[in-house]
Amino acid sequence: MTDTLIPNGCKSNGPVENGYFKKGCNPFAQTGRSKLQNKRAVLNQKIIKQMRMRAGAENLLKATSNNKVREQVVLELSYVNSDLQLLMEQLEGLNSSVEVYQNVQETSSIPLIPLGLKETKDVDFSVPLKDFILEHYSEDGSNFQNQIDDLMDLRQACRTPSRNNSGVDLIANYFSQLSFLETRFFSPTRQIGIFFTWYDSFTGMPVCQNNISLERASMLFNMAALYSQIGTRADRQTQAGLEDAIAAFQKSAGVLHFLKETFTHTPSYDMSPAMLSMLFRLMLAQAQECLFEQITLPGIRNEFFSLLKMAQEAAKVGETYAQVHQSMIETPIKSNVPFFWTTMSQLKINHYDSLAHYFVSTALLDHQLNPSDDEDKQEKALSQLYDAMPEGRSPLDILKNKDERRRIGKAHLQRSIMGHEEAIRTHCRCRHLQKLDILSDILHASLNRSLTKFEQNDKEDEFTDYMLAPDIISKTEKKAEMEIPAATKVKVTDLFQRLGPLSVFSAKQRWTAPRTIRLILQDRDLGFTLKGDAPVQIQSLDPLCPAAADGLKEGDYLVAVGDTDCKWMGVSDVMKLLKDVDEEGINIRVVSMMDSSSQPMATKSATYCGGLSKTYSMICLAHDEDDKNPKSRKVAKKPSFLSWGLKNKKSSSTLSLPNADYSRPWNRPSTNYSNSHHESALY
Repeated sequence: MTDTLIPNGCKSNGPVENGYFKKGCNPFAQTGRSKLQNKRAVLNQKIIKQMRMRAGAENLLKATSNNKVREQVVLELSYVNSDLQLLMEQLEGLNSSVEVYQNVQETSSIPLIPLGLKETKDVDFSVPLKDFILEHYSEDGSNFQNQIDDLMDLRQACRTPSRNNSGVDLIANYFSQLSFLETRFFSPTRQIGIFFTWYDSFTGMPVCQNNISLERASMLFNMAALYSQIGTRADRQTQAGLEDAIAAFQKSAGVLHFLKETFTHTPSYDMSPAMLSMLFRLMLAQAQECLFEQITLPGIRNEFFSLLKMAQEAAKVGETYAQVHQSMIETPIKSNVPFFWTTMSQLKINHYDSLAHYFVSTALLDHQLNPSDDEDKQEKALSQLYDAMPEGRSPLDILKNKDERRRIGKAHLQRSIMGHEEAIRTHCRCRHLQKLDILSDILHASLNRSLTKFEQNDKEDEFTDYMLAPDIISKTEKKAEMEIPAATKVKVTDLFQRLGPLSVFSAKQRWTAPRTIRLILQDRDLGFTLKGDAPVQIQSLDPLCPAAADGLKEGDYLVAVGDTDCKWMGVSDVMKLLKDVDEEGINIRVVSMMDSSSQPMATKSATYCGGLSKTYSMICLAHDEDDKNPKSRKVAKKPSFLSWGLKNKKSSSTLSLPNADYSRPWNRPSTNYSNSHHESALY
């Protein structure tokens, strides 16, 4: 189960650093998790193949009027939809295979749910970036080949991160590089020709855009998924392991919240606001469950106040899972959430609520109010346990009346037994839950404990009382809260910093090509002064000086003195280079800022949803999977169907994810494509 390093002696095409794969990455680690991720990648390819066939058949169905052909196409569509349904069930099975993510030493802890990593296709940055550098920055792109290779290696390594903090750091580094990349190369007024393809984690549907925000959002999702896998892997039989699990799940929730608040109108369902809200609650619920386990790890004292405290702690866990379950069964995400997840959350609601009732019953049945006890303290503790006291009795009456105390205790015990039995029935309804032997053992042990307690307090001559025990108010000393990790704002060195300071040399700015000016001093006078930080600007230019006659202009940026690049030099550093100029002078290179408003608007990228219950990009249908040359791909330009961008960005129109009929079966042919088209908010 562990992630191991493979020495450099192994043959590979992956990124290598110091004789090993990049720190935090090992694409050939043969773990259960890596094998599961490989299966996910294969399934994604099968799904896109079926989607291509479906799209082609639907286009033929619309284009032909021949009845025989139409009948044949409808028949083929039914086969394709059946295959898609089977593939979706296999993908759901992968999302339900949580046992490979658990700690191998776990023998008494309920399994937790991790998120699977989103899969992506390879991206070749080389040609588009070199062309952009040559055209926009007027520099030879081949001089930046090493930096481009480093970027591609880093992205490739992020596809197989290690399940530890090194893997998180790897994703964080690439995420931070994307911010530089966006500013350097992605202009709001033109396309660069780089397409990012990502597969939905739940549906396997591909989304393809030339929008770098899709890449950034997907990396955040994978960071949250990796944190959830780290939390699932932690050894919850130790205090240190539980602390690691709690921190990991809280960080996962923090990244999901950051993703939801930063990116809106996402083009895939796994990153839609509704789905992210559900996943956010799931991570916090699992963190709260680990907090409960942390309290119970040293053992629970059979003492009145301790038992009531544990009852409310268990009720808190059940309450958080109830919120998760409610969000799972709401439209539109209920059709995409694995059945295993829904049943697991329902099972945990029943289990922890039953534990709460068991603790209360033990406190009432095993302990009596003695003269030496603090009567007021016990009365206050019991009054805070319910919204309304059973049958309107006062807490003190229940505590002093032995028979009433016993009657209410048995009522709680009955609810505990019923809850545990319902949890076992829920366990039996899901075939993936049945594979978890540890879970089955825990549920049956909890039920047997409650049954044993009931038998110990049952009398043959006692009249059966059908009193229903009231619900228990949830309460916790430490509530699980999201934690936005520092990894989302890690500082890295810009790979393309040689292009110059980002404040000036960015994709949104335009300049003239570098001009060579012969600088000759007259009476030790340059004929101009310099201002600003790097890069320095020309100011107070004497129009009669030789430099002005050679083409130097007010406001020009000085980028080189002789053979020395001075884009990153301040005024003092540049003056040191100029002070030793002899009578023959020296060549300097300058660029002039151009009006960026004159640039023509580029064609917008497109995502497309063709009458499907899942988001899908038709750009993917136009790409041959084996075609590795991005220049040879011819993609039909379509208006954007989904608005996809950042908050606080101005947009002429935005559209959330389509509210399709999610109840429609996959095997029903769909012939109507949506005619709604909206401009992307980012372009």
